Parts: sequence; C-alpha cells; structure tokens
Amino acid sequence: MAIKDGLLAEFDHEMGTTRKLLERVPDEKLSWKPHDRSMSMGGLATHLANLPHWGGTILNEPFFDLAAAPPNLPEKTSRADILKAFDETAKQTRAWLDKSDPELLAPWALKRGGQEMFSMPRVAAFRSFVLYHTVHHRGQLSVYLRLNNVPVPAIYGPSADEGM
Repeated sequence: MAIKDGLLAEFDHEMGTTRKLLERVPDEKLSWKPHDRSMSMGGLATHLANLPHWGGTILNEPFFDLAAAPPNLPEKTSRADILKAFDETAKQTRAWLDKSDPELLAPWALKRGGQEMFSMPRVAAFRSFVLYHTVHHRGQLSVYLRLNNVPVPAIYGPSADEGM
C-alpha cells in the first residue's frame, strides 16, 4: 500500500467527521464565545473550514514562512458559507494528496523570518498541521456545541447525544 492510500483514508474519515460537527453550528450562535479570549463559534468554525488549505502549502511547497502569512480570514456569517468553504477546501486538498511516496517523504519546513523552526517529512507535517490540528479544533467546537445545548454527533464512538 502506498503512503497516499493510508493518508487518504485518514483524511476522508477526519473530514467527514468534521463536516458532521460543522453541520450542527447554529447560525444564531456564530458570535458566541465561552470566554473573552476565545474564538467565537463562527471564528472557530471558519478556522476549521480553512484548515485543510494548509495541505496545499505542505504538499506543494518546500516550506512555509510565518513572516509571510496572510492575515486571518474574516469569519463566515452563516453555517451555509462555512460548509461551502469547508467542502471546497477539503475537495482541493484531497486532490493535492495525489502524490508518490517519495514526494510525501520529502522534507518540508516551517520557518519564521527565514529561520527554520523545524523540518519533517511532508506526510508527518500534513498529519500534524492538517489532521491533528483539525482534530484539536474539532474538540473545541464540540465543547462549544455542548455549552449551547446543541447535540454533539458521535465522533470516535457514541456521544452523550447519539449512539453509533
């Protein structure tokens, strides 16, 4: 089995689960925050919708320099816009995963102002910056939903709101 095959299976699973959570985000709660220093629900959902886009940088560029990072995207103003952005980003990133094992094992680096912070194989960077980063923020969003009495879908097994 090629590395890409396993990565595609992980990507499809995590993106499908993420979409289930984003589908639950209520339009009327997009500005809600659990704390002053927290992202709003809409900001967090927008961030989740955009996270797969990191895949393009990791899979198609030798490095990313944080000093050249664009500003944060403005928050989407509806669940429909969040889902549309997520679907487009996930579809594009899935297409970028069509790489050979040597391409996926090639080094990728994160830099800040030209100074390398770290380097790792693209496959590892993709898992960390796209998959694990998504799982992390998805966990936050599930708490946001719970605090707003929105049923949380089953993720890695039954939730308190729904079975498998």
